[in-house]
Amino acid sequence: MNNPKIKIQGLDLHIHKQHILKGINLEIPANKITVIIGPSGCGKTTLLKTINRLTDEYSGVKHSGSITIDGIEVLNTRNGLTEIRQKAGLLSQRPYPLPMSIFNNVAYGLKISGRKRKSALRPRVEHLLRMASLWEEVKDRLNDPAASLSIGQQQRLCLARGLAVNPDIILADEPTSALDPLSSQAIEQKFQELSGQYTIVMVTHILRQARRIADYVIFMYLGEVIEFGSAEEFFSNPKHEKTKAYLSGVFN
Repeated sequence: MNNPKIKIQGLDLHIHKQHILKGINLEIPANKITVIIGPSGCGKTTLLKTINRLTDEYSGVKHSGSITIDGIEVLNTRNGLTEIRQKAGLLSQRPYPLPMSIFNNVAYGLKISGRKRKSALRPRVEHLLRMASLWEEVKDRLNDPAASLSIGQQQRLCLARGLAVNPDIILADEPTSALDPLSSQAIEQKFQELSGQYTIVMVTHILRQARRIADYVIFMYLGEVIEFGSAEEFFSNPKHEKTKAYLSGVFN
């Protein structure tokens, strides 16, 4: 792959004595949706969080190998951790709005990225809420607590806040698992719209969802990448027997 957005080479990760990620080698393309699938406990979320060093927050973590974003090493550096996490933000399974107003949740992200003039905040907040398909639902209640929103609205608010820091990459860890079908559909549609501007790497346990939105698919099993390729090829012509078994529902 020419000029991958994210390149992972020889990645091994242990937590205490448990070997979680084993010899991961991947090249993830820019401005596409890459979906990570596999049975529970196979290392999907750990791989996702290693990309922006959130696994640093775990105790007993040791890793080897390298991860580069746009050719810049991010795994084996002590510098610029804040910048790494701004460049590659995480959207969690459950939304975590800040204990403040709807407006200030998004403005907080803008202030982190250096935009502090009040006159510039409102149009930017509106723009970001529109990007997250939330503006029409909240434009008359911007001063209400973010906690007053439905969980689906809260997830889109967290997406708007994440976009406010001007990331290149959106890491999404089962972002629709706590949502109702309509809210899930809204997030899927938004990701598809945003993928032309952002590199999206998403963990899901829902094969139907992966089929709907993925451009590329990573299949993991017991900490290893078993198969990686375009979604069309992956679902129509899987190469590995474990992949075929997983897609046929033999294990999940």
